[in-house]
Amino acid sequence: MVYVPLFSALSVAASLACLASAEDSLYSKRLSKRFVDAEGNFNISFYHINDVHAHLDEFSSSGTDCTNPSKGCYGGYARVKTVIDDTRPDHNDSLLLNVGDEFQGTLFYSFYGGEKIAETLNQLGFDAMTLGNHEFDGGDEKLGDFLKNLTFPIVSANIVSKNEKLNSTIKPYHIFEQYQLAVIGVTTETTAGISNPGNGTKFTDAIAAVQASIDEIRSTTNITRIAAITHIGYEEDKRLARETTGLHLIMGGHSHTLLGDMEGAEGKYPTIEANKDGDEVFIVTAYRWGEYLGYIDVTYNQEGKILAYHGAPIHLTNTTKQDEGLQAQVEEWRKPFEKFATEEIGTTNVVLDQTTCQKQECSLGDLVSDSILQYRVDSGSKAAFAFTNAGGIRATIDAGPITRGEVLTSFPFGNAVVEVQYSGADLWKIFEGLVSGVNQFNQRKVTSFFQISRGIKVEYDPNKAIGERLVRLTIGDKPVDSETRYTVVTVDFITGGGDNILEPVQDVVVLDTMDEVLVNYIQKASPIDFQLDGRITTVNGSDSGSAATSTGAVPAQTTIPNETRRVRGAMPIYLGLVAAMLSIIALL
Repeated sequence: MVYVPLFSALSVAASLACLASAEDSLYSKRLSKRFVDAEGNFNISFYHINDVHAHLDEFSSSGTDCTNPSKGCYGGYARVKTVIDDTRPDHNDSLLLNVGDEFQGTLFYSFYGGEKIAETLNQLGFDAMTLGNHEFDGGDEKLGDFLKNLTFPIVSANIVSKNEKLNSTIKPYHIFEQYQLAVIGVTTETTAGISNPGNGTKFTDAIAAVQASIDEIRSTTNITRIAAITHIGYEEDKRLARETTGLHLIMGGHSHTLLGDMEGAEGKYPTIEANKDGDEVFIVTAYRWGEYLGYIDVTYNQEGKILAYHGAPIHLTNTTKQDEGLQAQVEEWRKPFEKFATEEIGTTNVVLDQTTCQKQECSLGDLVSDSILQYRVDSGSKAAFAFTNAGGIRATIDAGPITRGEVLTSFPFGNAVVEVQYSGADLWKIFEGLVSGVNQFNQRKVTSFFQISRGIKVEYDPNKAIGERLVRLTIGDKPVDSETRYTVVTVDFITGGGDNILEPVQDVVVLDTMDEVLVNYIQKASPIDFQLDGRITTVNGSDSGSAATSTGAVPAQTTIPNETRRVRGAMPIYLGLVAAMLSIIALL
């Protein structure tokens, strides 16, 4: 295998030290069992990125616009372009792959739709892209127009659509003839419940679709090198690896999973699983928002199995130079919305945290839930409480001045406030579904945690069986009454069946959008200053609350941590030198 260093600036001594210290992580078990020579084995480099969510420009650690570089600025496609332009010429055999969810997350999407995203991706020279769920947020037609503007293949094997624009642009896989390598794409099956695809667009079983594509490639071509770009999430990527054959590299997205040796990583880069034949499958993913650019270099044998690998996610920080031409374009695109986005609407004395919203009560969840409840109460509503899906809360708002842009970045979906009524018995089932992760009306998976306003308290035991976890549901200062009908404030995404939290509700009255309501609330309530009050609480004990009118002493409460883990610094070490690689291989 011929290897060219990724970063020529690394000294020989440092590279050799790194290589020696990480030798065990560089090679698969197969390399120690097989002789490797230059004949029949093929080396290729993969750059991959996922879940950028319209962060065309650099951003702060919270995901909002970077207004204080001294605290750190991350990502931005101008930095990605610098790394690609500086390193890819040394990798004659390489692919740059996009794993989806380019849409939704900043004003670059809210203002321009997919126009500037398409222009940027084309400039970067991506070789292929799969689709994330958020690509469907604007519907099939808007997505189709976006795809028509791209200059590279779009792959997703499990999308079946009657839409002409989608049908003409999406294919299950793409074969790169020059590398004798196929790349299969796949999109999360939950897209119909968490986005807005048309009725004629379906998402089939992802694992079955990938295996069918592998089988077709093997039966119709001589290609043995097969990789996948998968917008299905880290845990599903591991399941995909275990339940297929013929696939040896998965580049994933959707779950915003950080892999590597840095603080806060959830697993190794790559994570290695055994497939149905007992062969190794290598799984990599690159966190979110473009803070990292994934990079892995692999050596395939003639059977399409991976003999060797090296690489790590590349952390894009202030120390990474921005491509001047692309950055100038991005700053020009900002001008139409810059004044609006930078308008200060209030201040907060506390960090309005988003990072824990999918696991527990979070401060930004409390704020937005209280704001939509107050909005209706001020209008004369008798609403008892409000709740929303944690998946609709996208970025932390740091302490200090709050701008309109920060609010729009944190709540980019344009969801509208609605009111609905439920009996206490139905509310018990709804919240049992939320804490169990399984809708108690249809027994399908709930795909988001929740956040609630004042006026309601949810106590649950996560150690109980699914369907039995809700311990106590208190509305006002009383246990929920199964016969009473309660007015509830939420958002139209949820009443439409989003995240499978509710059964779809017909004929709801759509009111103001969530971001507008929150802006007005912040203007009135500033400075924001509060602490979490335990409205969502885990409990231990035998009190299981078997009915909606359940009462009894509150079991001992467990402390729920609310610390924010931020990933910064901790740049992964880049490995290898030609001499070192050749000398190691020569000894095997």
